[in-house]
Amino acid sequence: MKRLRERAELTQEEVAKRLDWHHTKVFRIETGRTAPHPNDVRVLCGVYGLADAAQVEALVQLAKESRKRGWWYSYKDILPSRYEFLIGLEQEASVIQTWELAVVPGLLQTEDYARTLIRGGPLELDPDEVQRRLEVRMTRQRVLAKPDRPRLWVLLDEAAVRRVVGGPSVMRGQLEALITASKAGKTTIQVVPYGVGAHPGTAGSFIVLGFAEPGEIDVVYMETIGGSLSVDKPDEVRHFTAAFDHLRAVALSPDDTRAMLVAARDILLNR
Repeated sequence: MKRLRERAELTQEEVAKRLDWHHTKVFRIETGRTAPHPNDVRVLCGVYGLADAAQVEALVQLAKESRKRGWWYSYKDILPSRYEFLIGLEQEASVIQTWELAVVPGLLQTEDYARTLIRGGPLELDPDEVQRRLEVRMTRQRVLAKPDRPRLWVLLDEAAVRRVVGGPSVMRGQLEALITASKAGKTTIQVVPYGVGAHPGTAGSFIVLGFAEPGEIDVVYMETIGGSLSVDKPDEVRHFTAAFDHLRAVALSPDDTRAMLVAARDILLNR
């Protein structure tokens, strides 16, 4: 839709004014923040002068498909809206870059490790809520099994490797899972060692999601105790991508990272 608008030499504001829409609606449609109603797509095609009926119907059909509910809809009652937003973005992303300061990221957590984190989180959850949140986290990982799976680049602070979550047995299993993941295609794992000292990542963890379509805007997602946040303004996103590049430059190589993970796992074998 963005390419059609640009071909018609119209700005988002001009389109919104013609259709008496809020000025952000066109932006939200073009960036995927809002699943467009098929009727809106049909109207936009008219404004943009798209005369090819077959192409119009194809776009309308895409709009219909985009409004289908994802697998996570059945967990809507326990998921914050921003978390649903992250899951949806992960399904469409071509690149996921994750910096984690304290724990292994959700896409690479084992079930036992994830269960321990959910139980130890800031919310008091009953066993059913813990189980359902665990199901969501494990199901999220299926995105890495898709034929067109995203490229995953994970940077971990050494603290995430050294912190024994759930006891030695659980942590051994998690480190083994990281070792296995580090050998997979389209996955890179690097550790930022303690010896680096102060670095841009000390401000907190974040995820940068990139998309293959030209003109698509990268999105940054962050979780806090008070809730989650997302950033999609290009100038602000660049701060995070620059920090990620800096962290990648000072991190151990993937091979040295794997060696550290193996050594950490072996230490736990004797505990």
